[in-house]
Amino acid sequence: MAAEDNTRGGGQYINEIGHVEQRGVDFVPPEDRHDRPRDIGIVFLGANMCFGTIVLGALPVMFGLGWWAAFWAITLGTLLGTCFFGPMGLIGPRTGTNSAVSSGAFFGVLGRLVGSLVVLFIAIGFYALAVWTGGQAAVAGSHRLFHTPQGELYYAIAYGLIGVITVILALIGNATLVASQKVIAPVVAVLLIVGVVATLPDFDPGYAGGEYILGSFWPTWVLSVVTTGSLALSYGPFANDYARYLRPGLAARGAWWGSVGIFFGCWFALLFASYMTTMMSSGTDFVVGLVELSPSWYVVPLVIIGLVGGFGQGSMALYGTGLDTSSLIPRLSRVRATVIVSIVGLGVVYLGALVWDATNLVSAFTIVLTIVTAPWLVINVMGHLAVRGTYVSEDLQVFNVGMTGGAYWFTRGVNWYAMAAWVPAVVLGLLFANTPPLLEGPWRNAANGIDLSFISAAVAAFLIYGTFLLLAPERALAQRTASPVVDLATAAGTS
Repeated sequence: MAAEDNTRGGGQYINEIGHVEQRGVDFVPPEDRHDRPRDIGIVFLGANMCFGTIVLGALPVMFGLGWWAAFWAITLGTLLGTCFFGPMGLIGPRTGTNSAVSSGAFFGVLGRLVGSLVVLFIAIGFYALAVWTGGQAAVAGSHRLFHTPQGELYYAIAYGLIGVITVILALIGNATLVASQKVIAPVVAVLLIVGVVATLPDFDPGYAGGEYILGSFWPTWVLSVVTTGSLALSYGPFANDYARYLRPGLAARGAWWGSVGIFFGCWFALLFASYMTTMMSSGTDFVVGLVELSPSWYVVPLVIIGLVGGFGQGSMALYGTGLDTSSLIPRLSRVRATVIVSIVGLGVVYLGALVWDATNLVSAFTIVLTIVTAPWLVINVMGHLAVRGTYVSEDLQVFNVGMTGGAYWFTRGVNWYAMAAWVPAVVLGLLFANTPPLLEGPWRNAANGIDLSFISAAVAAFLIYGTFLLLAPERALAQRTASPVVDLATAAGTS
């Protein structure tokens, strides 16, 4: 669809169901913001109604925990992750753009490329998980019902079909994604509840677990908290992909609804997986094991969950990745950027499913996720509170329009105070990481094997950046100019 078909008087972009969204990361003017706070909640609730996120809930039981230990690890981990996610949603309605570009207010308009890379890392990983698990459900379900083959060729075909549909949804854009989640979330949630009821006679709430992956209970339990907490936390950089379409006065309500959606979406999805994993044989792949475990009549709903849920999360991940890739390369439109990263994402799917040990990769991926993302979120939220939610939205677009200077130029486009908090925090987290066999930091046994990576990274960023804000606020924060250097009409024209 041509760009002019997506504009109205004054050159404003349409954001409606069925229209290809032409807007990238440029400023969204208040008159173009028509989303409601509860829309944010339904988006992030629906994003978790898929096997790509559900599968992470199998990890606590696979690590050796019993049912109740896994239940409390998931509950606490999701609550902690939500505490990081929620405040990020306050920023987008104030800046009128997504999280990565908004982070330029604290990292600098060039330093904010850190945020864009963080989002790329997260989104490609979760896109791969969504397509991988959706394809598994389709192939395993077809085999169970019709005795079709399960070879690598059939998995490859299933991944390709799901990948194409997710790309189409992501290309159309924001309004269509929000509308699709309003259907996906309730449908998949009901199907998951039906699965719980169907397998209830075989469930043993006294399931005691197996051999602890870290040798004893508490280190393994904390690892499970960190791993499951990474899910809610990982959505933080995506919060403003949708919150930017809220009017500034709705920021607090949007953050609240987003937090409710992310908590219950993650919590329910992860508990479903732990619940089902207690009834599976040790070492069984979760999706394949779920198909084998379930009554034959429930296999069709499982295939629906795999396909429909995969479309929802995969398209959401691609949409965010497309936005941030276009912000890394301003001359690249959101639509073209989405196509490019979808090809990369599908490559990761095939490598993860057909070449690498995907199970080990998933657990290591989630820990790295928290280590990299948590301190970045902490710095952004602290900065937002320090400036009291006041921004020069025009000057956040400096890099996107090929200019220099402005309120957020700092030192050649980088705020080295924010960088000096984020980099040491990430390094410290990696030193404490304890996720065998792929990620074992040299300080992993400092607390008797308890994984301190996530907490140490977040606390380090809080202390270092907090010190800068107290001792040198005039340097750690932007010196806002009276007259912005960027014209928003120009910024919109380059998107």
